[in-house]
Order: sequence, then structure tokens, then C-alpha cells
Amino acid sequence: MFTKYYEKIYSFMKENLQILLFYLVLIATLTYPLPFYIYTGGGLIDTENRVEIEGEEQTEGSLHFLYVSQRNATIPTYLLSFLIPTWDLESISSYQITEEEEREEIQIRDRLYLEEANTAAIFVAYQKASKHIQVHEVKNHVIYILDKSKTNLKIGDVVLSVEGEKIEDIEDVKTLVRKHSVGDRLRIQVLRNQKEIECFSEIYEANQEKYLGISLLKTYDYDLDPSLTLKFKSNESGPSGGLMLALTIYNKLVSEDVTGGLKIAGTGTIDQEGNVGTIGGVKYKLRGAVEAKVDLMLVPSGENYEECLRIKEQEHLDIELVSVSTFDEALRALENFSHS
Repeated sequence: MFTKYYEKIYSFMKENLQILLFYLVLIATLTYPLPFYIYTGGGLIDTENRVEIEGEEQTEGSLHFLYVSQRNATIPTYLLSFLIPTWDLESISSYQITEEEEREEIQIRDRLYLEEANTAAIFVAYQKASKHIQVHEVKNHVIYILDKSKTNLKIGDVVLSVEGEKIEDIEDVKTLVRKHSVGDRLRIQVLRNQKEIECFSEIYEANQEKYLGISLLKTYDYDLDPSLTLKFKSNESGPSGGLMLALTIYNKLVSEDVTGGLKIAGTGTIDQEGNVGTIGGVKYKLRGAVEAKVDLMLVPSGENYEECLRIKEQEHLDIELVSVSTFDEALRALENFSHS
């Protein structure tokens, strides 16, 4: 019986070989990833779906993240990007620190940027709302590895110690490097995939300074009261939602609804001092906000705001824009707009 089935399958494949090859080539052509990203516009995410706080206050209005739609280019989408004016093509090399970096490493870094932004947003919101927040643990993640670096570290590794000394930040690493000689291999204890392992990095010299050729990004775990849970999806990354996350957390901690019953969207990074920073792809986020008919869009001051204002005037967009440079400015803007 097996022989009969084999003969039938063999006969079918022999008779239809050209068709099968055509479909295999077609599938490969349609799905093979090219070294480009394609940006196809933006949209909104209701922050209510990303933040859960014990005993949180209810709100009448809504706060929203603005995002940019990004996809890996294939041959068909690459060609379409030259025909569709709202599709922009960007080389993956613009995201690479070294030529050897893989897409996965870039994605890990972007995810770490999200984690950094989240910890800053939590700190600002709890501090401004006068709620309990205390640092429980500090993590130093490897975020960049330069071409000159001789190391087996990987992006995403959490550095625990160097030469047996606990590391609090990158300055501790620099201090240890200064104590050693060019060519020395430093033992680096890291956490990778939930396992503690020992790695190495060799000191090299550039511009009469000693380096390991790595950079670290710091995140925090907190003890919080009330407790908080963030619910981001695995494909969400980047730091540009920091401001809106901080506003959302703050709004759930205080009794007054900062939205004033309105539909608010915005973008911008945030640091632990409450400073709002510029972001990329703001034009896509602006168009996403317009399409969603938000009442107000918060935009980082400077080049982001100027670009949005220029596009608004050129395309006669119906949207209210407010420039902000700090968390406090954003709060004042919401208060003024809701009472105007």
C-alpha cells in the first residue's frame, strides 16, 4: 500500500513539477525579507488597555498612544512604496549600530527602549501623584556593542558584575576599565535568558582612551502602592509613548480626571525628571490622530511641533496641537484645554 501511495505522489510531482516550482518561486518572492522597513501611516491605542492599577480612578475621557505602522519590506511592498505616496522606505542600516547587527538585535534594543520609557513614566507619575514608589532593583542592559569590541556579550544581556564587582551603572564599568591595561580581558557576569553566565570583553584603545566598546541602558523594578500592571504586546516597542503612559498612570492615581471628558492623543519620550523628548515618525502620528478625530494632540516642543504645525497648515488639517517640553506642561495644557 505504501508503494502505491509513493508512486501516486511521485507521478503527481513529476507531471506538475513546473507548476510546483512556479508556486515555490512565487511564495519565496512574496515573502523574502529585504533590508528595508516600510512605514505606512499611524493609528491610536487606548492607553486604558495597557495600564491596570489597583483601585484606579475612572475617567470620562480617553488618553491614547500614537503609533507608526512599520513592516519588513518584501519585493512586492518594496515596489509598491514607489507608487503609494504615503508609504515611505527606510534602509535597515539606519537602525544598525554595526553592519553585523541582525533584525532580532534591533528588536531587542527597541523593546528595551520601551522598558526604559515605562520605568521613567511610572516614576514620574507616582512622584507627581504623591504615591509610594521605591526602587527595588536596578538592571543594566547591554544596548550597544561596537565594531571594535572584542566580546561575547549580546544585546539584551543584564550586567551583574565586572571582575567580581557589582555594577550600578556605566560609570562603574568605566572606572574598572581605567584600572586595567589595554588588551586585558575583563570577566563579566551577566543574566541571559534567565540564566547567569560568565562572559568577557577585552579592553582596547581609541583616541588615547580605554574602552570595552559597549553601552548600557538602565531600567528599574519598583515597589509600588497602589500596585500597577502594564500590558504591552510583544510586538510593541520604542520609547515614544513615555509621555502618554505617564499621563495615563497619573490619571488613574488621582481623583481629578485630567482628560476633561475629551479624546486626547500624544507622543514623546519622558525621563525621570519629567522632561519630554522628541521622537521619529511624527508626521505619521499626526495623520493617525487626524483620522481618529482626537480633540487634542500633545507634541514634543521643537522640531516635532514645528513639523506637525507645518503639515497641518499645508494640508489644512483639522486638529488642535499643543507643544510640551515637560510632564507639568502637559498637565497644564490638558487643564487649560478642557476648561476653554
